[in-house]
Amino acid sequence: MKQTLQMVLGLNLREIRISRALSQEQFADLLGFHRTYMGGVERGERNLTLVSLEKIADALAIDPVTLLKPSPANQ
Repeated sequence: MKQTLQMVLGLNLREIRISRALSQEQFADLLGFHRTYMGGVERGERNLTLVSLEKIADALAIDPVTLLKPSPANQ
């Protein structure tokens, strides 16, 4: 099954969060988002604006494109 861009983004965010040993709540706090919103993003249920994508990438010190590329671990 082909993954949607929302799903890819969510899987990448979850992978980054786990690699940094952050709980979902800690990760949401870091970004200034609510925990339940972050959970929806990670599950691919929420649409992000480009502003939110940029905010997430800035907070994580990564290129926004990295969040949108399918990860070999998530394929």
